[in-house]
Amino acid sequence: MTADVTDLPPTPPRLRRFASMMYEGVLLFGIVFAVGILFDTLTESHNALMFRHARQALIFVAIGVYFLICWRGGQTLPMKTWDIRLVERDGTRPSMGRLVLRYLLMWPLPLLAALLVQGASRLTGYASTDLLIVFAPFSIFIWSWFDRDGQFLHDRLLGTRLVDVRPATRQRAAAAGG
Repeated sequence: MTADVTDLPPTPPRLRRFASMMYEGVLLFGIVFAVGILFDTLTESHNALMFRHARQALIFVAIGVYFLICWRGGQTLPMKTWDIRLVERDGTRPSMGRLVLRYLLMWPLPLLAALLVQGASRLTGYASTDLLIVFAPFSIFIWSWFDRDGQFLHDRLLGTRLVDVRPATRQRAAAAGG
């Protein structure tokens, strides 16, 4: 039996999704660091430009594997901490194919934002403008301000959604402003 969309828990507030994303960044730093060290050790590369594209591809795959393993159960560790779950539109667990597509569709907006930062840096001539790149991952929130359910664009396109899985008593207290 599948749930009706109206039976699903609400979308988590943007602030909780942001906090989860920040926590996710800390965990991903560890993954990227470990994969980078392993890659550099195995390839005996002595600077960041050696085998740069291979390193980037391997890190992209490693991050993808992390997300796919975690999303298979519906939650990464930060999502568990912040009581957020990934589900299909009908409340069921997403298929592996849909999870792979979700991972791939997460990237275009942040990459476009990074490209805009690079363009602004070149246009202004100020190399310090490149520091704005740290905001590129948060570009995925832009769509959520226009979406009727506050979902991310990649979730809207795929029919997946993030839901609030806090216990009902905490949800009621939050709704009441307590």
